[in-house]
Amino acid sequence: MNTATDTSLASPVRVTVVIGSTRHGRFGPVVARWLLARAREREDLVVDVVDVAEVPLPLTFAPSPEATAALADVTPKLAAADAFVVLTPEYNHSFPAGLKNLIDWHFTEWQAKPVALVSYGGVSGGLRAVEHLRQVFAELHAVTVRDTVSFAGASAAFDDEGNPRDTTGPDAAAKKMMDQLLWWARTLREAKEKRPYAA
Repeated sequence: MNTATDTSLASPVRVTVVIGSTRHGRFGPVVARWLLARAREREDLVVDVVDVAEVPLPLTFAPSPEATAALADVTPKLAAADAFVVLTPEYNHSFPAGLKNLIDWHFTEWQAKPVALVSYGGVSGGLRAVEHLRQVFAELHAVTVRDTVSFAGASAAFDDEGNPRDTTGPDAAAKKMMDQLLWWARTLREAKEKRPYAA
């Protein structure tokens, strides 16, 4: 019996949810509350949250007291994660600059870990932002899972209490996406226990 494998499968997966929206009056927290509620229903994962709007990272990549303070709070959450769910809106056919800034301040924290992508927006539901993020995370040696959750016409897709008007489709999509994320997280965690990742 492979004890390392058994332990890897039994222990919960640590998932950090990254909320990528930064605009004033943003809709991201509505989608995030729904997503976090779905994730916290599961007993096979432990959830942490990084909200880009609350991480004051400078745009200039240089040491500073501001950068040190921001990184001291956010970097451990990324480093401790086995996997990520990145929630993004679509700004001008891509993802927000603040999200890219958070990603770019880190490197090894993303390596050999899976990333699930949840998006929202207008007609496209944020899927163009998702495709751009896939390219970015591939460069960082991360693996993006195939299935996503997407909300087209997001503001109309949720009621006044922050729940999707049609729960069947989003709930099923979220379960499938999370199942894939956890499969990759456990598989990669087990592999890294046996041999270091060659970056």
